[in-house]
Amino acid sequence: MKRLLITICGRAGSKGFKNKNLKTFCGHPLVYYSLSAAELFIKNHPELEVDIALNTDSPALAGLVADQYPEVVYLPRGEELGGDKVPKVEVYKDSFARMEARTGRPYDAMMDLDITSPLRTEQDMENAFAKAAGRPDLQVVFSVCEARRNPWFNMVKTVGDHAEMVIESNFTGRQQAPEVYDVNASIYVIRREFLVDNPDPILWHSKVGVSVMMDTGIIDIDSEHDYLLMEAIARHLYDTDPAFRAVRENIRG
Repeated sequence: MKRLLITICGRAGSKGFKNKNLKTFCGHPLVYYSLSAAELFIKNHPELEVDIALNTDSPALAGLVADQYPEVVYLPRGEELGGDKVPKVEVYKDSFARMEARTGRPYDAMMDLDITSPLRTEQDMENAFAKAAGRPDLQVVFSVCEARRNPWFNMVKTVGDHAEMVIESNFTGRQQAPEVYDVNASIYVIRREFLVDNPDPILWHSKVGVSVMMDTGIIDIDSEHDYLLMEAIARHLYDTDPAFRAVRENIRG
């Protein structure tokens, strides 16, 4: 891979947690953590041609990014891609096509960084990118963390008036069951072929790979409680882990 597009995608508002993409997290705008990690990644890859684009329907978010990261290309999101029912893959395709038209050159892949995953290290990005670059047979590589429960061993579903195992098995220990992961949505690396030549928007219909991140570093921020809990975890990681601290200290402004 020689040309990479890094995308930051965020909608205006949120049903679960109002204006979560505009929040301040441990003293800095939430979106700056993704941009800081991206900047560290770019500095470590002088051999790559990298552009960063922000796809949003929020003028406030666009202004926040432009204030400290003016090199980020603002892609105003159209109404047809607004709302929470539009698959995010469609936003990826829109960003990719518009940036290729803008630059006049094709990218080899795109890497999307979720705004609400501030606890992402530069090494996490390195791992996902290396997996994608080293496995040309994979169309998509996304970040995961080790699951604390396993559907073959200690998860149940309701069936009528009782509960049953999600997947019936005779395993007597979790270590015997197949490895499973939680998809944490922090990082997606997607090859051009999936975004341009593939009419199917379902990620699972392509050949995918995973890149494992620290499980306690990712909590979906969908409520005030999630947000406060993530801040508490972040303060501990900034105090004890140089990789997380490096991202915070690299934030501009």
